[in-house]
Amino acid sequence: MSPDLELALRLADAADAISLARFRSRDLVVETKPDRTPVTEADTEVEHELRAMLGTERRRDAILGEEQGASGKGRRRWILDPIDGTRNYSRGIPVWATLIALEEEGRVVLGVVSAPALHRRWWAERGGGAHAGGDQVHVSAVRRPEEAVLSFALEQPLPGLAARAWHARAYGDFWSHMLVAEGAIDGAIDAIGVSVWDLAAVQVIVEEAGGRFTDFAGEHRIDGGSAISSNGLLHDTLLAAVTGRV
Repeated sequence: MSPDLELALRLADAADAISLARFRSRDLVVETKPDRTPVTEADTEVEHELRAMLGTERRRDAILGEEQGASGKGRRRWILDPIDGTRNYSRGIPVWATLIALEEEGRVVLGVVSAPALHRRWWAERGGGAHAGGDQVHVSAVRRPEEAVLSFALEQPLPGLAARAWHARAYGDFWSHMLVAEGAIDGAIDAIGVSVWDLAAVQVIVEEAGGRFTDFAGEHRIDGGSAISSNGLLHDTLLAAVTGRV
């Protein structure tokens, strides 16, 4: 484990302590941002703490966070989503996580997804495989849509592929991609409009699990505003689905 990954896991520990302490609190403060998405006091507290830790231990690194934007410059950038799934968090639904990634010269080199209310954490580092709960995880080997479990975002019309799949559901946010990495499901189509902090950590975990991760144009990027993750074998079919070719 590299010093950067060790730090990322400690950042996740700090985030979990803050977010769990406020989860399902009756006095949780929830506000609406200008883009009409919710933000809780836990979101801001988590990002503040992670920035403080990085400011002490990685002072030369840049930071991009959902709540406080960009700071610093350099070839290394930490990308933070303090709580992915804030709507779930604010309503007491346990499907939410802190996402932490490190990008070097435009390439994400490590990612941590910590979902303490689910008692689950995933992480990966380039060349080191993907892990969950101490075990290495791998994508599935399903090749046919008719045998596949697929996750589709509800923010957009479902493609015809959903009706062909053996099972189709909307797991949403980080969770759909982590289920792909674990091999529990075979592909996930995320909503149009997702941001860099939604995708950076999950990209490297899916890829290190042996999967494929692109935007809807098939580009290997986290800033395309859309995302598809898969076991690789079904990726072209999922790409065709979002472009209306199937």
